[in-house]
Amino acid sequence: MTAIAVETRRPATEPPARISPQRTLRHGLTLAWRNISQLKHSPEKLLDTTLMPIVFLLLFLYVFGGAVAGDTHSYLQKLLPGLIAQMAMFATMGLGTALNEDIHKGVFDRFRSLPIARSAPLIGSVLGDTARFVTVMTVLVGFGSILGFRFHTDPLSVLGAFALAYVFYLAVCWISVLVGLVAPTPETVQGLAFIWVMPLTFGSSILVPDTSTMPGWLEAWTKVNPVTHLAESMRALMVGGPVGNHVWYTLAWAAGIVAVTFPLAMRMYSRRA
Repeated sequence: MTAIAVETRRPATEPPARISPQRTLRHGLTLAWRNISQLKHSPEKLLDTTLMPIVFLLLFLYVFGGAVAGDTHSYLQKLLPGLIAQMAMFATMGLGTALNEDIHKGVFDRFRSLPIARSAPLIGSVLGDTARFVTVMTVLVGFGSILGFRFHTDPLSVLGAFALAYVFYLAVCWISVLVGLVAPTPETVQGLAFIWVMPLTFGSSILVPDTSTMPGWLEAWTKVNPVTHLAESMRALMVGGPVGNHVWYTLAWAAGIVAVTFPLAMRMYSRRA
């Protein structure tokens, strides 16, 4: 009887049949900290997110400032909140590349052998990319302040603006995760990412707040573009003006993106990793 009991006992390393959401989140946060800790040894991974906001801000400000707003100072007040939406989109592209590289190196094979939630490695990758978001926002707002940008709303509204941008950023990260899982090699991730990032960012009100001068088909696209809603939300919360329904549309888009891409990413992860 004792021998039978020993043989049927579950091994200590075997994961439970169902892992609770609390444990899944804890596993994800542990792996997120792993990704953030790696940046201490490879800070050059944040080089693109450090230089890109400065280059884009200078380029767009002094190329379009006079034509769009008449002077660069007035345009800066409209441009920088919009660029926060654009930089949030571009910053997610590095996540797909890093994820694809980890898969090719066998890192995710090691994760699959651990008694952790199946979704924890992907959740950890997304949450760990928070460091990239914070870097982009700090550099962009800091350099914009040097050029003359000023907040015109209360601190709570400004905090709400960055919280909204972060929520949308996390949602878009799942698109990047899906691209990283679909792409055959790390070199092709960037090319595939540009295909969906470029129409969303440049086909919006980021650079030109007044979209009435656009062709009818392009103006119709900007009105349904989630990046437009995020940019208009950022402008209203940071420099003033009516918020309207832009915040709710942004949150709805974020929820919809996660609802579609998360199951697809998990399915591709099961096939690929």
